[in-house]
Amino acid sequence: MSKVEEICRRLSESFPNPTTELEYISDYTFLVSVVLSAQTTDIQVNKVTSKLFAKYKTIDDILALGLDNLQEEIKSIGLYKRKAANIIAHSAILKEKYAGIVPRSREALEELPGVGRKTANVIMNILYNAPTIAVDTHVLRVSGRLGLSDSSNPVKVEIDLEKIIPDIYKTNISNMLVLHGRYICKAKKSSCSSCNLKDICDTYTTQSML
Repeated sequence: MSKVEEICRRLSESFPNPTTELEYISDYTFLVSVVLSAQTTDIQVNKVTSKLFAKYKTIDDILALGLDNLQEEIKSIGLYKRKAANIIAHSAILKEKYAGIVPRSREALEELPGVGRKTANVIMNILYNAPTIAVDTHVLRVSGRLGLSDSSNPVKVEIDLEKIIPDIYKTNISNMLVLHGRYICKAKKSSCSSCNLKDICDTYTTQSML
């Protein structure tokens, strides 16, 4: 078994049912949550959306709420003014062009305001079970530490992972790496002692030899 396969196998043991930690009640509200999550923790997004989605559940609800009121609802989230504008804009497009249905293709998703490549990959993966690889700060960090990619460019890391991750793991690899980075291989204080990848981790083994 190759090192990459062993990494994937062990991650799947640690996270047998990996998925997003964003809370949502429909495909549309998931799109809203992902747009809100840019440069913001899932915990903070969930605090806001638990109240938002209790009152405004549909595209029509959000459009009726309007830009100023939506900004007020999400103002505790970073970049809230820009995110609110994007949500109102993409909600109008979804209603007019897609009958309220979140599109399945990356190209269509990336045409929506506030939706970039990573967001599109997350939506396709979670909503439609596509084997897309979304590279956020956790995936970027963990991939580098494990030696899966030597790039700091998210698109390049995505391409690197796409090439080496076995097909059987591609649908889950992003979520497994996110969870591993969030709870074990953290940015400032990693829990290396409790990590089941330390013996095959490039960073850990290199530090151990120093």
